[in-house]
Amino acid sequence: MAAGATRKISAASARSHTRKTKSTSSSALPKGIFKKLLLVFLSGVLAWGYQATRPPPPKICGSPDGPPVTSPRIKLRDGRHLSYLEYGVPKDTAKYKIIYVHGFANSKHHNLFAGAASPALIEDLKVYTVSFDRPGYGESDPDPNRTPKSLALDIEELADQLGLGSKFYVVGMSMGGELVWPCLKYIPHRLAGVTLIAPVVNHWWPNFPSNISKEVYFQMFKQDQWALRVAHHLPWLTYWWNTQKWFPSSSSASQSRAMFSPPDMEILSKFKGPTEAQKTQPTQQGEYESLHRDLIIGFGNWEFDPMELENPFPNNEGSVHVWQGDDDRFSQVTLQCYIAQRLPWIKYHELTHAGHLFAFAVGMTDTILKTLLDVED
Repeated sequence: MAAGATRKISAASARSHTRKTKSTSSSALPKGIFKKLLLVFLSGVLAWGYQATRPPPPKICGSPDGPPVTSPRIKLRDGRHLSYLEYGVPKDTAKYKIIYVHGFANSKHHNLFAGAASPALIEDLKVYTVSFDRPGYGESDPDPNRTPKSLALDIEELADQLGLGSKFYVVGMSMGGELVWPCLKYIPHRLAGVTLIAPVVNHWWPNFPSNISKEVYFQMFKQDQWALRVAHHLPWLTYWWNTQKWFPSSSSASQSRAMFSPPDMEILSKFKGPTEAQKTQPTQQGEYESLHRDLIIGFGNWEFDPMELENPFPNNEGSVHVWQGDDDRFSQVTLQCYIAQRLPWIKYHELTHAGHLFAFAVGMTDTILKTLLDVED
């Protein structure tokens, strides 16, 4: 063919060329596939999110996959088991009988009177104490229906099954101190006396003035503010919040020492260190039914307001004591002062230059004990 000549294309060839072009363009994804893929992706994300918020089942003590039972236990009204340890003189010869309520991330092995009180004083005063694992801690069965009231009833049933008599003393420290308030509400007729040592305070109790509550709340670490917000407003997210790695979780749940004040650090420097049982038993059944449920209960919506309680000892047949350090960064002194003003029947003891662990200072536990029992030096 000569240069510059016009190439003639037949009609059949043109139609064939057009069909090839159309065939190439039809290789695109079918209509609506992107919506389906997006739906599948979102469903996967939601399924992952749901699973991430679901705590694993607890490892029940005595079950094939759970820790062994090493301490005596009682069987409660609903079939749960409550584990306990007894200290001091035998209860049959005791003059004073005390039930001790352990704190956050502790267990029955953290009985203040067993570890910090003078053995000679315990013997001289004929004091019997029993500490127990709160539900989900140590070797006590979890209680998925746990409330402040149910714990008070557990304490009453423990006393009855151990034969402690019609009245007994109750002492609690930190989170255990907070959970003594339900005893004053639901079983006051069983109490001979009560002591709350550096008790944790729920910022959402209705009768706290908002300005005081907010002032104290915003003095906390940001991570703890968020952890408590989640526990109070979105309790179903508590497990996820305290196990995820994107944001800092509760400093208490992570066992951080960052919130301890200088007086606390001085006391900690003198500790011999926890025993093996103190280290391993508190959360051996799982962190959700112990630590996380503690946060949900302690900072949830209570069915009563402790600041509306009436004096359980109107005839001075017993007494209620609150001990508080002025440099406590877990249980702020401002809230404790307000509670003491609202409830003038409380005997409030504020210690200067003292933190959350002041009860472990030399001689302090003896002082707390003698004050509760109204024993003179």
